[in-house]
Amino acid sequence: MSWSSYLSAHRDRFISEHLAFDRIPSISSLPQHKDDVRAAAAWAVRRMQQAGLANAGILETEGHPCAYAEWLGAPGAPTLLFYGHFDVQPVDPVSLWTTPPFEPTIRDGRIYARGATDDKAGVLSLIQAIESVLVSEGRLPVNVKLLFEGEEEIGSPNLRALLAARKAQLACDHIISVDGGQWSEKDGGILVSLKGLCGLQINVHGAATDLHSGVFGGAVANPLAALAHILAALRDPDGRVLVDGFYDDVVPLTPAERAAMAEVPFDGDELRDRVKVSALAGEKGYTPIERMWARPTLDVNGMWGGFQGAGVKTVLPGEAHAKITCRLVANQDPQKIIERIIAHVRRVTPPGVRVDFEPSKGTAYPYSMPLDHPVNEAIKRTLTQVYGKPPYYIRMGGSVPVTGQFERELGSKVATLAFGLDDEQMHAPDEFWRLSSLDKALKAYALFLHETF
Repeated sequence: MSWSSYLSAHRDRFISEHLAFDRIPSISSLPQHKDDVRAAAAWAVRRMQQAGLANAGILETEGHPCAYAEWLGAPGAPTLLFYGHFDVQPVDPVSLWTTPPFEPTIRDGRIYARGATDDKAGVLSLIQAIESVLVSEGRLPVNVKLLFEGEEEIGSPNLRALLAARKAQLACDHIISVDGGQWSEKDGGILVSLKGLCGLQINVHGAATDLHSGVFGGAVANPLAALAHILAALRDPDGRVLVDGFYDDVVPLTPAERAAMAEVPFDGDELRDRVKVSALAGEKGYTPIERMWARPTLDVNGMWGGFQGAGVKTVLPGEAHAKITCRLVANQDPQKIIERIIAHVRRVTPPGVRVDFEPSKGTAYPYSMPLDHPVNEAIKRTLTQVYGKPPYYIRMGGSVPVTGQFERELGSKVATLAFGLDDEQMHAPDEFWRLSSLDKALKAYALFLHETF
């Protein structure tokens, strides 16, 4: 039996396994689900053993565990390290789910459950595809190592230490992430860049306590007004960040990169209507897709201070606060950006108030991968077979810290071969994964294992 026939013959079983995996409430951010995250790791280990992989087991970290297995029976062939995660986001608000988030349900050709697309779909589909090749051919054409994490949804705080401690065990020629997606149901996509991330909280302090605005107003500085001035001084009306040195390390887009993005069938009017705004905004001189994918941003995520209740309270607040984050592009350094923002804020802070800062712990370096990298070329050939036409080269405005951690610790770029779609409600109520994507994923992973690098 060929691997493709094996996939067809076992499709119903594979779907049932996805339901079983999705049933585990492996929420890494909530302490009460600590045992569930470990249960998901153990489930993945057992499934890898059943698929015929060797040395399957739990890899402990200072937090939630990882699951690992390998097959190294192809001397002289490349070794591929596959990465994914089995932890999931919290499910609130539960009232907005049509069916309970951990009671997986199939409706209209879709599996509805928390984690269905992000990222239990990729983890289990890869295992199932490997099984199909091992059973039908008796061996794999390449060596594989599978590392699945239990902390991706909380920023992978312990992964880098694990990579450093197990560098020899995880040594490989190429790394492929199964956490990601395609451009559309009918179009493949190769992810070639992710943005970095940094952020901080700005605290503005005025008087030692809230004051009566009639008695003290006009003589004592208002921290909320000062904060508004500070935030307004971060960007100009055309969307360009005014922080000194913010763009110094940005690698400009090449004509070829801009041309590749222009080929992607992106509809700005559709985006505007979908998110229900009157117009798209952003940095002048760039298209909306270039702004989202390849230009750095600075955003205010929240601000507060003073009276927040109903009615009126004539108060001069003693303090005000704002949270900001930046999405970064190559070759921006998160720490440098934070330092430059702090220096800029200090320069523009009006008299009568003082500022202090709380930099965020979660940072990520921007990540990019050459379009013509050997693994990207292999993915292109694979996706062309699956979709019947070449994929688009796509980028993502989000951040995935593990890509940089892998590159720094194991010395290898991270390619992405995954089959989620951006309308599948990841991190939201009614998360789902298409069964048609399952079929594509199984075929693609089996084909990819037969590729040359």
